[in-house]
Amino acid sequence: MKYKMLVLDMDDTLLTDDHTISNENKVMLAKARELGVHIVLASGRPTPAMITYAKELHLDDSYMISYNGAVITDLKEDKIIFEQTLTQEQIHELYDYSLKSNTHIITYVGGKIVSETDSEYIDIEKNITGLAHNKVVSFKEEVQSSAVKCILLEEPSYLKEVEKDLKAAMPHLSVSMSKPFFLEVAQNGIDKGVSIKFLAERLNILQSEIIAVGNAGNDLTMIEYAGLGVWVDNVDPELRDKGDVIVASNNNHGVAEVVRRFILN
Repeated sequence: MKYKMLVLDMDDTLLTDDHTISNENKVMLAKARELGVHIVLASGRPTPAMITYAKELHLDDSYMISYNGAVITDLKEDKIIFEQTLTQEQIHELYDYSLKSNTHIITYVGGKIVSETDSEYIDIEKNITGLAHNKVVSFKEEVQSSAVKCILLEEPSYLKEVEKDLKAAMPHLSVSMSKPFFLEVAQNGIDKGVSIKFLAERLNILQSEIIAVGNAGNDLTMIEYAGLGVWVDNVDPELRDKGDVIVASNNNHGVAEVVRRFILN
């Protein structure tokens, strides 16, 4: 099979634990690009927190999926070609739910992380994205328009229970776990798999010609959609049997292994 698109989750997949791209991964991805393979970054991260990595990999003529699939950016044209947001009413509904469930909640307004609270988990999001944190007195007063997504944040074992409850309480929204302490919420029907399908159809690439690589619950839809769904070895344990292949971990150049085994060969 000749693969034409390689879709990569970023945190804990392409990136090592210190949020860098290993030289091994860079070299192999360059080889894949030379063969004409579309390299697509697909992350829960906001778009601005992905651009530096796209430039590092010389993906200036490619596409990027951000906010867990809510936004697709054409990097060559520097324009958004797909966007789906949560309404203001839905965001306020999620805020009310966060109060009842005793979780922190953030969204993004004006390129900043917005919350009413401080949390070690919000600090992680600040560190990952590099975005400023706008701590406000009233979340609802600050959020007076639509936004691409919200994240509920709390201790992992508790948040796992919240995930089940939220999916039952709000089946009209798309809910997935990106990290054990990040419960991501997007508009109904929005996920990485849907966005990859949109992009593949735009580029006339068949489902069977796509490889997707990930590690967490918010990657599951793209792993299931792709012709070859690949987990890195540090995948969440409950997901290990839901892909086609498991490669080395994010810290051991799993993405390079994918290119070597399935694209160069």
